[in-house]
This record gives sequence, structure tokens and C-alpha cells, in this order.
Amino acid sequence: MSDSEELDVVEVVTEGAAEDGTVVVDDLIAVVDEDGNIVATDETIAVEAPDGSILIDEIVSVADEDGELVPVAEDVIVATPDDEG
Repeated sequence: MSDSEELDVVEVVTEGAAEDGTVVVDDLIAVVDEDGNIVATDETIAVEAPDGSILIDEIVSVADEDGELVPVAEDVIVATPDDEG
């Protein structure tokens, strides 16, 4: 990538709810080069269960020399209503 190459940021948020009250939000941020190739992503998936427990999974990926996305960091957080703080 040259210094003058322009990058765009695209964000797509998808939400859904199951019959049992579980809510899922998928927030995908992609960095795209001027040729339309994805060079990096940051995807956060949040799931809230009816009992108040929450799971958050964030994965950051970058494109390798072949253009394939490779995860470079993942953070998973699980919180329950009984957790303090």
C-alpha cells in the first residue's frame, strides 16, 4: 500500500431477537482500499440473554500478503447479573 492510497471505513450493524428474548448485535467495521479490497476488520458480536447475562466477542483481523483475513486479536467478555462492578 502506498502512502497516497486512500482507505475507506464501512460499518454494518445487524440486530436480531429470538423468541426467548435473546438479543444479538453484530457490528462489523471494515477498512477498504481504493480497489475495494478489505484490508482490516473489527467485528464485535454482543449477545444478551433473557437472564441478563452478556457475551461480547471482538475479533480484529488484517489481510495477509494473499489478501486473506487473518485474526490478530480476540477478546471475549462474559458477564452475568451476579457479577459485581
